[in-house]
Amino acid sequence: MYELKTRENDNSVIEFIENVDSVKKREDAYRLLDIFTETTGYKAKMWGPSIIGFGSYHYKYESGHEGDAPLVGFSPRKAKISLYLAPGDTKRDELLKKFGKHTTGKACVYINKTEDIDEAVLKELIIQSVTFLQETYPENRR
Repeated sequence: MYELKTRENDNSVIEFIENVDSVKKREDAYRLLDIFTETTGYKAKMWGPSIIGFGSYHYKYESGHEGDAPLVGFSPRKAKISLYLAPGDTKRDELLKKFGKHTTGKACVYINKTEDIDEAVLKELIIQSVTFLQETYPENRR
């Protein structure tokens, strides 16, 4: 059976950020920590060894696969900063057009640094993502 690796844990968010090699990435991580905390109203929690998540929800797919995930989050990775925002939301694409310099993957939005993006649009993306997931999984809010 598939074992979910990315679980919420009690590791220190601040300790994780302090161990980020790049000074610039550390500064950006603290800026994102402020933005996500202020926008969601949730306390930051570590998910797995490297994702800082906010809030959580329980998902269950038609395939039977289920698990818990943060509503939104980010990770200051070596190459780029990964932003975890709801991938199935159709409004996300419209907001990303105004977001600034970024690339996208299946579930992530990648940025090089916070100066490249419009923070007001990031806040809209966060709110939209939380709303979308809470509406998609209403009985599974945590």
